[in-house]
Amino acid sequence: MIQDKIKTREELALLCEQFRREGKTIGFTSGVFDLFHAGHADYLEKAKALCDILIVGVNSDASVRRYKGPDRPIVPEAHRMKVLAALESVDYVFLFDERRNQKNIEALKPHLYIKAGDYGPENLTSKDTVEKYGGKVHLIPIAESISTSGVIEKIQGLGKRQNEYFVEEEGAVHIERIPSKLTQAVFFDRDGTILEEVEYLHDPEKIRFLPGALEGMKQFQNMGYRLIILSNQPGIGLGYYTKEDFYRVNRAMFKVFSQYGILIDKIYFCPHTKAEKCLCRKPEQALIQRAQKELYLDLSQSIMIGDKTSDIETGKRAGMKTILVKTGHKGEDGEYPVNPDYVAENILSAAQWVLQLERGEK
Repeated sequence: MIQDKIKTREELALLCEQFRREGKTIGFTSGVFDLFHAGHADYLEKAKALCDILIVGVNSDASVRRYKGPDRPIVPEAHRMKVLAALESVDYVFLFDERRNQKNIEALKPHLYIKAGDYGPENLTSKDTVEKYGGKVHLIPIAESISTSGVIEKIQGLGKRQNEYFVEEEGAVHIERIPSKLTQAVFFDRDGTILEEVEYLHDPEKIRFLPGALEGMKQFQNMGYRLIILSNQPGIGLGYYTKEDFYRVNRAMFKVFSQYGILIDKIYFCPHTKAEKCLCRKPEQALIQRAQKELYLDLSQSIMIGDKTSDIETGKRAGMKTILVKTGHKGEDGEYPVNPDYVAENILSAAQWVLQLERGEK
């Protein structure tokens, strides 16, 4: 019976103990499985071929909405579980509310943690947990190039395309399309957060990365966040250095990012002095709003990280989570009376805290 294959995580943890005593190989995978398609069927059939017992974790409706937006999932969680339970390749199904698989893996301790080949091993935040108890990670290449998002967009395309509109810029007209899914991002202050604080930094030879900065940014990237740098540069407005000097520092910084495989989506900066009272200087919101529009960001799921109270105030005004790092000014500038959501030693410890939140450990 289909219903017999639908269990709770706690029930399956006990069953897994029995399966291990019986010498059976347990495989575990997870996903949303919204609008089940041939790619899903092919993947689960291959996953089952690797193990005696295949357990599938299904993301709850609430967890899907948190990272895919308010319009997803299309199919409710109860229906998605029934579809999976009806498959011969699937032995058991359970629902979970966390975004990450840490709790699932710790409860089930599968011999194989199976994921689709669109992930790299470095993107699997639970890889270390699996290997710690002797399990293995197995990636299955994608054979059917179908995605649920693609199916949804095709269905939407059959009707009126309300997410497309004409834009005229400098005499040229093009169609701009708003994606159905907003993305999440981490906004980083630059000086004192990523780089050591150097007053009016404009010499590439003087850049020094703070401990944990590169590793933390890479971890955020692996967690699926877009990376954005947001910086006040009043030295330009004061005439201490030029925009080209600022760009030279950034180019040197990007060379190091490249070595670590870090991809920065955008750098936004304000060149004005405080006396100019512009709308782009943090904590004003002009650059945040520009980033939101250009990158289609969900600010409610995004994060602001910095070493000054102005960075935290920026994030608070935008409705983001805020993290103060104890580098640079360490929040001791006293410019704004703010309370960050978390205080971290550096960017790496900030990333680890966010990962714990997503795993449901905080």
